[in-house]
Amino acid sequence: QVQLVESGGGLVQPGDSLRLSCVASRRTFSDVAMGWFRQVPGKEREFVAATTWSGSITKYADAVQGRFTISGDNAKNTIYLQMNSLKPEDTAVYYCATGPVPNPTWIGYNYWGQGTQVTVSS
Repeated sequence: QVQLVESGGGLVQPGDSLRLSCVASRRTFSDVAMGWFRQVPGKEREFVAATTWSGSITKYADAVQGRFTISGDNAKNTIYLQMNSLKPEDTAVYYCATGPVPNPTWIGYNYWGQGTQVTVSS
């Protein structure tokens, strides 16, 4: 089992920045990818960004390209999501996940965190 714990969410104003963190209790040989997803009530979980622990692959949803940056710290088993120029439509619960491939879809990720709320409002 791998436990993922997200942190860093909160209430911010449009244009502000936030950095989310996701700490993994351990890393497995097969789960080399980490992803960030978000979900609002009544909607499907949406891909935000994904990467590999090696950093060799990164992917972003069009909606966040150029504003969000995913990165990792292997020594700390931690993945970050730096979110800049936040918009009200970025409001959601943000989840991190780990799996074998950095898919731009929630399918294929084996472990998920509990989520952290991000609210962007004036």
